[in-house]
Formats: sequence, C-alpha cells, structure tokens
Amino acid sequence: MARIAGVDIPDKKRGEIALTYIFGIGRSTAQKILTKAAVSFDKKAGEWNDTEASAIRAIIAAEFKTEGQLKSEVQLNIKRLMDIGCYRGLRHRKGLPLRGQRTKNNSRTRKGRRKTVANKKKVTK
Repeated sequence: MARIAGVDIPDKKRGEIALTYIFGIGRSTAQKILTKAAVSFDKKAGEWNDTEASAIRAIIAAEFKTEGQLKSEVQLNIKRLMDIGCYRGLRHRKGLPLRGQRTKNNSRTRKGRRKTVANKKKVTK
C-alpha cells in the first residue's frame, strides 16, 4: 500500500481512482496529477515504482491543499459564516439545510432523528 498525504492508497485500484481516497482530490484533479507525473491512468497504484510515487507525492504537496489542512480551512469558513451572522451561518448554527431545500418533509440528514411532540389533551366537561 502506498501512503500519500497521510492516506493509505489501495493497491488494486487504478491510479486515477486510488488518488480520490485522499480528501480534496476528485477524479479530474487525480487525472491532472497523473498527467503531470507522466503516469498512465490505467496503471494500478500497486504497480507504481518509487520514482512515480514520489513524483505524485511532490505534486500533491506543492500544488494542493489536502486532508487536515483543507478540513481545517472548511471549518474556519463555516465558523466565519456563523460569526458574521449571515443566512448560511444561521442555518449552520440551527443545523438546518442551507441551500434552499424544503424542510417540512425531508432534510432528515441535517435535522437528525424525528423528535415527536405530544398534543395537548382537550379538557372534558
């Protein structure tokens, strides 16, 4: 198993797919990295020799924010939105969806499990 940017890359996957296991690298970015490193997309990650792996590591370290650095930046951006009190920040604070989705029926991922609210009993005479 190759280790790039603190992540174990699966050996049996194509290089293009294997690089997507790193947070912050998707398919198109992986293709750009492999093109710069002069490695075939179809070559499996386990078949990379040391020079190819080190070239990929160097490109990722020099040009991309990945893993912890990127996650902390995203968290800081969310915190900034919450501090300035903008609409998206308020939605983050309340744990509701931020991008205009309806919340009457769906949005269980953001809202969490249902909280059942009991009805008031009617007073009998």
